[in-house]
Amino acid sequence: MVIVPAQGASFVKRRDRRLCVSSICAVPRCHLHLSLSFTPTCAGCRETAFVYAVTSAGVAHAVSRACSEGAIDTCTCDYRQRGPPSGLDWQWGGCSDNVHFGYKFARAFVDAAERGRDLRFVINLHNNEAGRLQVTTETRRECKCHGMSGSCTVKTCWMRLPSFRDVGNQLKERFDGASRVLLSNQGNIRGFRGRRRKGQPRSFHLKPFYPDHRPPSRKDLVYFENSPDFCVPNARLGVHGTRGRHCNESSAGVDGCELMCCGRGHRTEVREDLERCACTFHWCCQVKCKVCKVRRTVHTCL
Repeated sequence: MVIVPAQGASFVKRRDRRLCVSSICAVPRCHLHLSLSFTPTCAGCRETAFVYAVTSAGVAHAVSRACSEGAIDTCTCDYRQRGPPSGLDWQWGGCSDNVHFGYKFARAFVDAAERGRDLRFVINLHNNEAGRLQVTTETRRECKCHGMSGSCTVKTCWMRLPSFRDVGNQLKERFDGASRVLLSNQGNIRGFRGRRRKGQPRSFHLKPFYPDHRPPSRKDLVYFENSPDFCVPNARLGVHGTRGRHCNESSAGVDGCELMCCGRGHRTEVREDLERCACTFHWCCQVKCKVCKVRRTVHTCL
């Protein structure tokens, strides 16, 4: 079985951050026995939290969309909402994305890899769930009018998933605001593991590392250890450092030269690149282009 994220998938924009995607703390590998195996070098950092969440979200999104497209024999569109809603000028129809099936499948598929009795186990399950919820709680209503000459005599509506790019962008914001947590000493891990399919029991929960911070919600990403220093190379962690990375001289954000280059400075050079330009279509059937020189100013970390 192969699950491919939908078009427009957006994970981490490597060019805008210090981290290197090839060593994003954990790399998912899908095995034939339909479970996910992770090989973390930074098991509890926020980058790992993002990878778990976006992987779980990707499975939920892909399966939900595949159901409505008829690509999976065991599920169809979600037809549970039917008929005209009371007092409204539209009615349910069309083919809603089957987020309920996608959620259940992703939970069984992704969570199956989690076996343990420690904080890492609980956090991985939490981030898996956060990723799925980012998909299932963001569905929106889409409608289509039916009638003669463009009139809207009848309007039918259905529920549609957001694009996976939107899901990825939302999870990226969750990544930036991830919460560092501890495991509460209330209850025990055995009680949690026995009921994890039905939700986390009240006697066992995550609490903020900093007492003055609010507890994380179900959609928040959580972590328990600081990220490695991405500024300098670290062969053991697979970190390449930021030397040689391109940066944005005018930005004060994470893609700016001050942050991206970790205070080491940067060099600026003007480059001339060759690009295709002034392309025209010739019948039939060729596209012919000129070759233009384009001057660009490039800033590179020292």
